[in-house]
Amino acid sequence: MSARRTLALLPVLAALLALAAPAPASAENALQRGRAEIDQARVLVGRALDAYKTGDRERAYRLARSAYLDHFEFVEIPLRLRNPNLVLDNEFKFAELRNDMRDGKSLSTVRSDTAVVRAGLLDVDRELARKGLAAPAVAFGFSFAILFREGVEAVLLIAVLLGSLAAGSAHGYKRPLGLGVLAAVGATAVTFLIATLVIDIAPLSRELLEAITALLAVVVLIGVSFWLISRLEHRRRMEFMRARVAAAIAAGTTAAFFGLGFTAVYREGFETVLFYQALALFAQGLELWVVLGAVTAAIALGGVGYAILKLGRRLPLKPMLVGGASVLLLLSVAFAGNAVRSLQSADLLAAHPVSWPRLPVFLAELTGLHPTVQGLFVQGLLLAVFVAGALWVFALQPARRRRRLEATAA
Repeated sequence: MSARRTLALLPVLAALLALAAPAPASAENALQRGRAEIDQARVLVGRALDAYKTGDRERAYRLARSAYLDHFEFVEIPLRLRNPNLVLDNEFKFAELRNDMRDGKSLSTVRSDTAVVRAGLLDVDRELARKGLAAPAVAFGFSFAILFREGVEAVLLIAVLLGSLAAGSAHGYKRPLGLGVLAAVGATAVTFLIATLVIDIAPLSRELLEAITALLAVVVLIGVSFWLISRLEHRRRMEFMRARVAAAIAAGTTAAFFGLGFTAVYREGFETVLFYQALALFAQGLELWVVLGAVTAAIALGGVGYAILKLGRRLPLKPMLVGGASVLLLLSVAFAGNAVRSLQSADLLAAHPVSWPRLPVFLAELTGLHPTVQGLFVQGLLLAVFVAGALWVFALQPARRRRRLEATAA
């Protein structure tokens, strides 16, 4: 009897398995369609804003409603399984945009509503997208490069300062110099906390805040990288720091050496805070990889610092510094692309799309590669400037120096 019941249940079990088998494929199809519908909703929201600017409120309202009903509703199907709260948040954002367009609110209000909807669509895109391998690797690499390059420069500055103290028979000032270095490390931590708080409470839109932070980071990255490259020669670096030590010795005060240690390290710390804050804005969802990159860089810096300061080893620092500066210049290109995209999302800069496939959202955020003419132009211009600067520093300038020496010898 038991065997008969088992045989009778077999067709039922087979039917259940057959029904269950297509489920993963169906879920995958829903995700793919969801991501495609996000793009369509984003396009219609932009067209709705353009129509509202021309005064065609009725058409703007229809386009905004179509963006939600004809496209975003299909995104809600896979999104409800992952983050139902995000579904409700975006429903309210779309509703506010439609209502303000219908009621004829001011252009600034509708522009702000559009920026909020675009930010919500980006959050949904991140929620549905897979991270893959490339995006975590890029996040890890950028994070490692920021801390390692800034840290190596700080270690070199400390080594040169200590060497200059020994050469000037000023061993008694090592303690205030060290206290200045420790104070700079503490001030860097405080600066990071204050910067995080300011970004959280700043009375600016998310897009404008992202653009300002990214542009500031770009300017500092370019200046820092070219300043470092111009002082890659050991002799120049030694002369630069010895002049600062000589000025402190001439002052002959503890405060002068404390300030020397503080300023030498805090400048690197301030730059590190700025770069990490900018990276955090565009690496949402990849925070683990950013932290892992920073931890790995800290461990590597510990080894470099021990070898230089404790063992007195001469390491191949020039390749490390050049490599770090190159990665940071690429990071500045990514920040520039994201700054343009943020200004476009806030409707402060025109956007002319380029017809090519968009990168996955996490990789696009990290590289700043968004398919618009304006963003790609700015990134291409920056790359051209960097290539020209590298040719000048590593090819043309040394050639001129050699010709000058040959002429002097002749």
